[in-house]
Amino acid sequence: MPPLANPWLLLKKWSTMEAMPSKYFPPPAESTPDGLVAVGGDLSPQRLLDAYRHGIFPWPIYEEDLMLWWSPDPRAILPLDGLYISQRLRRTLRSGKFEITCDQAFAKVIASCASGPGREGGTWLTEEMVAAYTRLHELGHAHSIEVWHEEKLAGGTYGIAIGGVFAAESMFFRVRDASKVALAHLVAHLNERGFLLLDVQQWTPHTSRLGVVEISRDEYLDRLATAVKLPVTFGKILEGTQ
Repeated sequence: MPPLANPWLLLKKWSTMEAMPSKYFPPPAESTPDGLVAVGGDLSPQRLLDAYRHGIFPWPIYEEDLMLWWSPDPRAILPLDGLYISQRLRRTLRSGKFEITCDQAFAKVIASCASGPGREGGTWLTEEMVAAYTRLHELGHAHSIEVWHEEKLAGGTYGIAIGGVFAAESMFFRVRDASKVALAHLVAHLNERGFLLLDVQQWTPHTSRLGVVEISRDEYLDRLATAVKLPVTFGKILEGTQ
């Protein structure tokens, strides 16, 4: 049996090819100044995956039941070698206080993200959004990291994996530092699996303290075009350590 082709050589070849246009959306460069690409449309797996492959994500106006699709400029990412871990968080990670799993309680994680602190009066994670991402999880595209304390769900995060890009969608905590623990384990896992890009969509003062930076949309799309073609997968077992 002949040896398999070197995937990194294939990636180099693929990265020089022009990206295929979206089936559902105009190019992000045609967005409004605040990054709005399109209005309306369903949340089918095909449309959602197409959106993420082209640097677009849904963010509805829940009060008006209006689905909006965005590709902001600049774009926020967390460099996979740039996560800031404080001494306190490092001690927590080493303490054994939490148990960490992946893809064991996706429904509970996304429900908790929708109803976490500060979201009691409404959330962009509508019932329609929750159902759509749960369907992506069932199809193997959406994944969660769960943090457990005393056998109860204490925190977590979830997102979409396509090739070597992970689009982190939301996180929550019920016990101090549990969401940061989830993020630390997610980053370690992505590094171990060979991912290249961790998208967090929008910069905030809070995420900046974790190492999140902004890059131009053009640079993000260039990185995305390479990352989505990587022959890697999220896997079924949590890997890496912090």
